[in-house]
Amino acid sequence: MNVLLYLIPIALTLGAAGLVAFFWAMRHGQFEDLDGAAHRILRDDD
Repeated sequence: MNVLLYLIPIALTLGAAGLVAFFWAMRHGQFEDLDGAAHRILRDDD
């Protein structure tokens, strides 16, 4: 039962870190051009 005193704060910290990373990626435009990479691999620009 004492292990929950360690695991719950660790889980909350990791969840908060994931949320911060997601919002950081949103703010820096990581999700703006989702189709660009999919179409770029099909073009042959040699």
